[in-house]
Amino acid sequence: MKICIPTMGENGLDNIVGEHFGRVPTYTIVDLDTNEVKVIPNASEHMGGQGYPPEIMAKESVNVMVCRGLGRRAISMFEQMGIDVYIGASGTVKDAVEAFKQGTLQKASEADACGQHAFRDQHHQGHLH
Repeated sequence: MKICIPTMGENGLDNIVGEHFGRVPTYTIVDLDTNEVKVIPNASEHMGGQGYPPEIMAKESVNVMVCRGLGRRAISMFEQMGIDVYIGASGTVKDAVEAFKQGTLQKASEADACGQHAFRDQHHQGHLH
């Protein structure tokens, strides 16, 4: 299984999780089966390239995208590409992968992601237990 995290640099597992998934400079892809780590540039139209981040990830055969939070339209695009989205990630790529493995991130669906909603859920996620 390949998971992708929007990131702020080229440092692999030590990359910091980016705040805005569409406007980060890089995406870090971690293959949980082989532990291979690949950093790719964000070549989407947000950064002067072409296409959208979900299309870039689909080309890389990503199964899951892990990020801090995102809007309904983006979630819808990921769903159409068959990529699951989990929100609430922070810290480094290593932290985000660990949180995903432990099941502490929230799976995002179009229904629960309208602007403030997504932020509020993500913000209070740690206090739901």
